[in-house]
Amino acid sequence: MATFLYKLGRLAFRRRHFVALIWVALLTLAGVGAASAPSAGSTSFSIPGTEAQKAFDLLEQRFPGGSADGGTGRIVFKAPEGEKMTDAANKATVAKTVEELRDGSEVVSVTDPYTTNAVSKDGTVAYTSVTYDAPGMELKDSTREALEKAGDEARATGLTVDIGGDALQAAAEPGAAGEIVGIAIAAVVLVITLGSLVAAGLPLLTAIIGVGIGVSTITALANALDLGDTTSTLALMIGLAVGIDYALFIVSRYRGELAEGRDREEAAGRATGTAGSAVVFAGLTVVIALAGLSVVGVPMLTKMGLAAAGTVVVAVLIALTMVPALLGYAGRKVRPAGEKRKADKAEAKTAKAPEGQAKPALGVRWASFVIRRPAAVLLLGVLGLGAIAVPATQLELGLPDDGAQPTSTTQRRAYDLLSEGFGPGFNGPLMVVYDGQGSADPKDGAAALADRIKGLDNVVTVTPAMFNKAGDTATITVIPDSKPSSTQTEDLVHAIRDQGADIKADTDASVLVTGTTAMNIDFSQKLNDALIPYLGLVVGLAFLLLIVVFRSILVPLKAALGFLLSVLAALGAVVAVFQWGWLSGLIGVEETGPIMSMMPIFMVGVVFGLAMDYEVFLVTRMREAYVHGESPSQAIVTGFRHSSRVVAAAAIIMMAVFGGFISSSESMIKMIGFGLAIAVFFDAFVVRMAIVPAVLALLGKKAWWLPKWLDRALPNVDVEGEGLRALDDDKDDKKDEDRELVQV
Repeated sequence: MATFLYKLGRLAFRRRHFVALIWVALLTLAGVGAASAPSAGSTSFSIPGTEAQKAFDLLEQRFPGGSADGGTGRIVFKAPEGEKMTDAANKATVAKTVEELRDGSEVVSVTDPYTTNAVSKDGTVAYTSVTYDAPGMELKDSTREALEKAGDEARATGLTVDIGGDALQAAAEPGAAGEIVGIAIAAVVLVITLGSLVAAGLPLLTAIIGVGIGVSTITALANALDLGDTTSTLALMIGLAVGIDYALFIVSRYRGELAEGRDREEAAGRATGTAGSAVVFAGLTVVIALAGLSVVGVPMLTKMGLAAAGTVVVAVLIALTMVPALLGYAGRKVRPAGEKRKADKAEAKTAKAPEGQAKPALGVRWASFVIRRPAAVLLLGVLGLGAIAVPATQLELGLPDDGAQPTSTTQRRAYDLLSEGFGPGFNGPLMVVYDGQGSADPKDGAAALADRIKGLDNVVTVTPAMFNKAGDTATITVIPDSKPSSTQTEDLVHAIRDQGADIKADTDASVLVTGTTAMNIDFSQKLNDALIPYLGLVVGLAFLLLIVVFRSILVPLKAALGFLLSVLAALGAVVAVFQWGWLSGLIGVEETGPIMSMMPIFMVGVVFGLAMDYEVFLVTRMREAYVHGESPSQAIVTGFRHSSRVVAAAAIIMMAVFGGFISSSESMIKMIGFGLAIAVFFDAFVVRMAIVPAVLALLGKKAWWLPKWLDRALPNVDVEGEGLRALDDDKDDKKDEDRELVQV
C-alpha cells in the first residue's frame, strides 16, 4: 500500500498539470450537470414494513384520488380582543379566504370551518384545512405563495392569522453564515498549524473542490434518484470536514519530510505513501459507517448515507492526487516543518537550555505525563465521560413537529393557536383505517371500533367513520388529549392497535393506525430496532479493518470501546441541551422536547467514522515507531511528537465546520451540528489524546500482540511505510556500488 501510494504521489507531483486538469474538468462537469438538471422538490418519505406505511398504501388503493400522502395546510384565524369568529365580518373574511383557496392549483379540497365544527368552543379561534394532491415538500412555489397570500389578505382585515401544516415545509437553509464562520476558523487553525497562507490554503481549496464535485453530483442526480435537500446538507457537512482533515495530514507529513532533507518530489511521494495510507483506511472506516446506514431499511437514510459516503471517497482521491499536485505548484512557498522558528529555537536553546536541550513540545510533555500516570488519566477520562453520558439514560425519541419550530415562525404560532383553541392533541390527529373486506358487516364493525376507541384513555374526539365508494374501507379520525410528541400519545397509538388485534381475531377485519404522528412513532421504533444490528455490522467490519491496519487485537478493541464511550457522552450532552434545556439559550434552542429519532443511529454512523480517523492518524505513527524498534512507551511519545498537533488541529477544524450548522433555523440540522461537534471534542481530546495513550502505556508490548496464525493469514498493507525503508536501503546500496565503481 505505502509503496503504491508513494509512486502515485510522485506521479501526481510530476504530472501536476494533468492531475489538476482532470479535477477541474470533473468539477466543471458536475457543476454543469447540477445547473442543467431539473429541480427536485424533495425525497418522498416512506418507511417500508411499518403499519403506518401499510395504511397509507391501503388508502391509495381504496380511496383513489384521495391523496392520502398529499400535503396539508391549515390557516388558523383568531378574532381580535372582544370579538368572535362567528361575528358577521369575521365570517365574511373566512368565506372569502376559503373561496380563494379553492381556486388554487394542486388543491383537492378546502374545508369551511362553520360547516365542519372547526370553531373553538369560546368562538375565538377557527381554522380551515387545505388538502393538496402532491406531498408538502413537492408542492410548486406558486401553490405555497397562494396559501401565504390568502393568509396575508385575511390578516389585513384585523384578524390574527397564521399558517401551519406541511404545505409550507420548504427546504431549510443549513446556516450559511455559521458555516462561513466555521470555514474561517478552520483557515486560522490551518495557518497556525502549517505556518503559511499557501500551505493553509491547500487543504481548504482541495476540500472545497471535493465538496463542490460531491454536492453538484447529488444535485444533478436529485430528480432522477429522488434525493432530498438533507442529503446534500449531510454531504456538505461530512465532505468539508474530512476533506480538510485528510489534506491537512498529507501536507503536514510533507513538511516533515522536507525538514528531514528530502527533495520536494521525494517528500510528496513519502507523505502520500505514509500519511496517505492512513487517509485511505480512515476514509474506508467512514465509508463503511455511512454506507452501513442502508441496513436500517429507511430509503431516506440509505440515500443520505450513500451520498455522503461518495463525497468521502472523492475527498480521499483528491487528498491522494490533487494535494501532491498542488504541492508541486506551491514549490518553496510550503516550507519544511519548523523552518520559520529555527532562529528563535536556536536563540532559546542558547539562552535557556545550558545543557543543549530544547524544551519539548506540548504534545510530547503531555504524552510523557500520561505515561507516568496512566491509571489516573484513564480513570479520570472514563469517569468524566461516564458522568456526561448519564442524561442519555433518559433519552426520549421523536420527530420534530411545528411545536419545535422557533416562535418567530408562522408554523409555530399556528400550532400554538390550535393548541389554545382546541387542545394540544389537535395538532397530531390519528387516522384509523378500518379494512372491512374480511368482515360480514363493515359499517357495524367500524361503528363498534369507534365506540371502543372512545373508551380509551387520552381520547378527546372520535369522528364518525367515513367509507369509500365500495363501502368496505373507512377512516376514523382520533384527536388525543396530549401533544403529538408526548409518550401519552404514543401509548394511545399502541392501545388502538391492541384493539385492532382483538377485532381482527373476532371479525377478520383489519385495523391500521396512521397519520403523521403514527408515522413518526413507527419511524422511531424502526430505528431503535435497527440500532444494535447496525452497530454490530459497522463496528465489526471496522474492527476487522483495524486489525489489518494495526496488526493487533487489543488496539482495535480499545478503539471501538473508546468510540462507544464518546458517542454515549455526546448523546448525553444532546439530551441535556435539547431535551432538558440546559444551556439551550446559548445555542438558540427555543423549544425543548424529544430527541430526533434518527439522532442515535446517525451519530453512531458518522461519529464512528470520524473517531476512527483520529485513531488511525495517531496510532499508526505510534505503530510505525514501534515497528522501527522503539519501546512501547517511547513509541507513544513519538506518535504524539509527530501527530498530536495535527490531530488537535483536525479536530478543531471539524468542530468548527460542524458547529457552523448550529446557527441553522432548522432544529434537526442544529441538533446534528451540535451533536457531531461535541462528539468530535470528546473523542479527539478525551478518548484519543488521553484514554488511548493511557491504555497503551498500561498494556505495553501486549498492546501489539497478534496470534502468529492470524499474523500469517492477514494481508500486509504496510501502513507504516516499511516498504519505503526498503527503497531507501536499495538506494543506499546503489550509491555504495557507484562509489566503488568510481574508486576502481
